[in-house]
Amino acid sequence: LPQVVAPAEAEPAASPGGLGTELDEEMENDICKVWDMSMDEDVALFLQEFNAPDIFMGVFAKSKCPRLTEICVGILGNMACFQDICMSISKDENLGQALLQRLCDSDSPTLLETSRLLLTCLSQPEVANVWVERIRENPSVYDCVCFIMSSSTNVELLVKVGEVVDKLFDLDEELMLNWIKNGTCQSVGPSVDDSPEELPDFKIVPCILEAAKQVRSDNPEGLDVYMHILQLLTTVDEGIQAIVQAPDGGKETWSLLYDLVCHELCQPDDPPIIVQEQKTVLASILSVLSAMFASQTEQEYTKMRKSKLYMPLIGSLIRILQYMEGCGKRSDDNSKESEQQETERADVNEEDFHLKILKDICCELLSNMLQELTKENTLEGLHQGHLNEQTCSCAFQNLLPLYFASVESFLEVLREADQTLADNLEKCFPSLKVHA
Repeated sequence: LPQVVAPAEAEPAASPGGLGTELDEEMENDICKVWDMSMDEDVALFLQEFNAPDIFMGVFAKSKCPRLTEICVGILGNMACFQDICMSISKDENLGQALLQRLCDSDSPTLLETSRLLLTCLSQPEVANVWVERIRENPSVYDCVCFIMSSSTNVELLVKVGEVVDKLFDLDEELMLNWIKNGTCQSVGPSVDDSPEELPDFKIVPCILEAAKQVRSDNPEGLDVYMHILQLLTTVDEGIQAIVQAPDGGKETWSLLYDLVCHELCQPDDPPIIVQEQKTVLASILSVLSAMFASQTEQEYTKMRKSKLYMPLIGSLIRILQYMEGCGKRSDDNSKESEQQETERADVNEEDFHLKILKDICCELLSNMLQELTKENTLEGLHQGHLNEQTCSCAFQNLLPLYFASVESFLEVLREADQTLADNLEKCFPSLKVHA
């Protein structure tokens, strides 16, 4: 490999082995065998002893062949799966900088392997902070990541880059805040030749949305990742402001999340068990919607209570609660049928934990929305079938007693729209009648 790359500057046409943009077939086959074998720890250790990382540094510096760069990053990615090697790679500052520079590459396969390598390193607690600090000090990473999220159509690459961003934000709030506030400095970005290319003035939220739209239909796991990134943004005031104070006032974010909840996830023709499969992505989406709704900004999505768009979301929230009740009964039946092993119990407990989080978020948003209901909204909901005795009972069952004020407020509006239904609900929930 060094022999193939070394003459690159002096004799660009002398050797066919990887000096141009194409890699010699025999050379590619040989190095791909090494790539496959590098998943074995003994082979990875041997490559490290043989100073393979330094050789790859030379490749990054001199090769013009994207395939060769991709394979070398891929081998390093396999080697990084082993803790000692990962620590060695991570502590090499020159290699670390060279790898971050690969994020500015224009070759999708190389970007994918670079993202995999970064995610592997960020997932190892012993070295994660080294990479977080390195990325924080390297502004070009922000621009390159935003460029990929906003312009790539490669779903596999978008998912992996999303996982890197999700991990970074989860590990370091300071870095997340920096990226939220970023978008004012120009950095060197992807280029197909030797000349640096200035990137647009990226903002993090529109880039995340663009990537989410690309992955939503092809990759449910990828959608989950990008929704969780948005949720992480809402854990800080600056993140909520970045969402609701976007040029469109947050309308694009709200529209995407609204569409996912009302038209794609947990639909009426789905079995109730679907809420188990979608619990994490639903929790993220509803958490962002709740944060936006509670921010009380006078934007289009808070004014929609005057429109027909208000009730479908309330209907979807109640349906999620109904499906969770169905899953709860099923879980109880299963536990009565047979004794479960400890590992199975642990899985069930974890599922229950995630469902509880989803329920809490769902109830909070539902209670806030019910307090905003008008008589017109309520009549519309009754007409559309979103509100009836069954759905209202489900809502009350889940909201009481914690959100008593919201339920009471809604009941007053319901009396104006349908006195009989309000009376029936009072009979089912005596605490409301006694309080009245």
